[in-house]
Amino acid sequence: MTTTESEEHKALRSSVAALGKRHGRHYDRKALWEDAAKLGYLGVNLPEAYGGGGGGIAELSIVLEELGAAGCPLLMMVVSPAICGTVIARFGTDAQKQEWLPALADGTRTMAFGITEPDAGSNSHRITTTARRDGADWLITGRKVFISGVDIADATLIVGRTEDARTGSLKPCLFIVPRDTEGFERRQIDMELNAAEKQFELTLDDVRLPAEALVGDEDAGLLQLFAGLNPERVMTAAFAIGMGRYALAQAIAYARDRTVWKAPIGSHQAIAHPLAQAHIELELARLMMQKAAHLYDAGDDMGAGEAANMAKYAAGEACVKAVDQAVHTLGGNGLTREFGLASLITAARVARIAPVSREMILNYVSHQTLGLPKSY
Repeated sequence: MTTTESEEHKALRSSVAALGKRHGRHYDRKALWEDAAKLGYLGVNLPEAYGGGGGGIAELSIVLEELGAAGCPLLMMVVSPAICGTVIARFGTDAQKQEWLPALADGTRTMAFGITEPDAGSNSHRITTTARRDGADWLITGRKVFISGVDIADATLIVGRTEDARTGSLKPCLFIVPRDTEGFERRQIDMELNAAEKQFELTLDDVRLPAEALVGDEDAGLLQLFAGLNPERVMTAAFAIGMGRYALAQAIAYARDRTVWKAPIGSHQAIAHPLAQAHIELELARLMMQKAAHLYDAGDDMGAGEAANMAKYAAGEACVKAVDQAVHTLGGNGLTREFGLASLITAARVARIAPVSREMILNYVSHQTLGLPKSY
């Protein structure tokens, strides 16, 4: 792995930045999604054979980061092409690939991802959504919560559990559930977070699905699940880094121009040094994100798991700090609608909380990397 970007990646970054600049922070999500799709950005990680760009998570993370840095991030990029597209591309049947990948790549269809449950939190081993066979069909029952964009998604990739015939224990499996499937209900959650994508609670009441709704091999559910979770963490890092860069750019521009004591406030170290430190931490987080994407795209799922968790942790912390320092630099102006920073105070917390809390990442590093005993 090199620590400098290739010319292709630099060109991609520049082109996406130009697209983001055209839309800006007052962007229309649907219009930006369509424009990004036309330019091939939404499917840049998907196989060329199915209309994608033939790249990987490294390229897709560049797209999301640059859109975020322009003030117009597309949260569903984390879900539709990164998680769902990747899982289907790696493990889906030929029919599933033909049905979904071209449409995910050109943006005409989107897919949500349903894993989080009310009583499971970050413990995926406590997922209670279960699937049982009924003849050739599957019947799925359970609940999901904080699922993004279900109202605009054509289907949701649901993580459930099935009984292992040999051991009787439950194992994870993934199912494609179309939006209008009978028994598949959604309720919008009233969030204070101001985001284009809404959050939903899902209820599945004996939802009947055909056999072909099961993604890939029933016995490879755990591998398939983590094949989606690692890109999710990388893309969440990209989301956070882009947001942090946007906030920092507003603060830097303000600090250059704002004059109070006969000189721009940016000339004072009390203003300049915290901004410099925020920039350094964002750059360090990006390096770890690039490492995670490189390992994942190279097929090193184990190494990517560790790096993706670290990248998500570092990016979340760097984003919160950058946003906080940006607001502080602008003072009262940092809370006005004109500069668009106040809403990021809440949004930045998402990168610390979702899709996995920073405490669970610290647990992962403690156990998996440092070899320390578990406390649970």
